[in-house]
Amino acid sequence: MGDCALPVLACPEQIALEGKAPVLMGSQCASCGEVYFPASTGCTRCCATEMVPYALGGSGSLWSWTIQGFQPKAPYNGGESEAEFQPYGVGYVEMACGVKVEARLTVADPALLKIGMPMTLTLIPYRNVPGHPPVFTYAFAPAA
Repeated sequence: MGDCALPVLACPEQIALEGKAPVLMGSQCASCGEVYFPASTGCTRCCATEMVPYALGGSGSLWSWTIQGFQPKAPYNGGESEAEFQPYGVGYVEMACGVKVEARLTVADPALLKIGMPMTLTLIPYRNVPGHPPVFTYAFAPAA
């Protein structure tokens, strides 16, 4: 990920790059204020259909987690073979607005993960295919 070029994102509609720090983007019901991630076209709380963009931010706290110890089945398309697959952390991070976001974690060591710990949004390589630029996705890392 160079300083000049923006990274290719697996889900560009879900991430805003503000300066160097990524921010998750969802939606908020214009009628009742309910927040959604990913963005929704309608509100399940009040049935309204006017939704506005909503920045969830770039930090939260670890609500729950596990380690993905085997390569997921399709439609997973990380680009690595089953032999190359490395386990990774997956967790729910509770954002300041209360929404819990499921995401990859940058840590796969259970000794380094604790429910309630502060987490920071980052970008990590998701798919590397020879002849194509790397594709990045969002993940959460333990806050420094």
